[in-house]
Amino acid sequence: MSCTFQMAKAPQHLLDALHEVIPQAELLAQQLPETPISLWLIPPVFPTDRLDDEVIRRIWNETPYWIFCWASGLAMAQWLLAEPHHVKDKVVLDFGAGSGVVAIAAKMAGAKRVICCDIDKVSLESCKENAILNQVELEYLEDLYQSEQVDVLLAADVLYDQCNRFFLDEFLKFAPEVWVADSRVKNFSHPKYMKIDERSATTWPDLDEAKEFRNVSFYKTL
Repeated sequence: MSCTFQMAKAPQHLLDALHEVIPQAELLAQQLPETPISLWLIPPVFPTDRLDDEVIRRIWNETPYWIFCWASGLAMAQWLLAEPHHVKDKVVLDFGAGSGVVAIAAKMAGAKRVICCDIDKVSLESCKENAILNQVELEYLEDLYQSEQVDVLLAADVLYDQCNRFFLDEFLKFAPEVWVADSRVKNFSHPKYMKIDERSATTWPDLDEAKEFRNVSFYKTL
């Protein structure tokens, strides 16, 4: 996989938010592999040797998820662009939007409206800046429970925490069709979901994750 870099000035408010967790880190506009999508992400070569214990603690406790395009999000974005009929002319909600990569892909694939939903305000700001970078129009929502009914709900890489598994049932209240992309859950089992497909993808920038985390499974409501 390869990635293209764009020499543009990173949004200052995103840099300020990043620096609260990782001082002196940078953001680069990077085009994702096998997509036309660009995102503001941390550089591929990151000086981890300069991180002291306090910074590492903040990274673990206050992880700025939006500075990476996680493998499941990239896989779902690539899938939407390859099979746009899943969202074309539909109202779509991207749950746990993070960087907004899935939402941007859905809009590029022809969705009528796309709502980015994330409890983290900085992630929503990242979604907004990435939407501007890709010249697409998105909508933004902090609380899933304030959402209207939508046609399709998409959720990529949100099941990494066992505490999040209850959302699989909650999603059903908001959309008749739900797609979940995940590379972390072993022995995924839910009576309302069925495994449909599997794709290979890498978190970008590449975190050199184990091979098992590069296999992204797609699940759809029955």
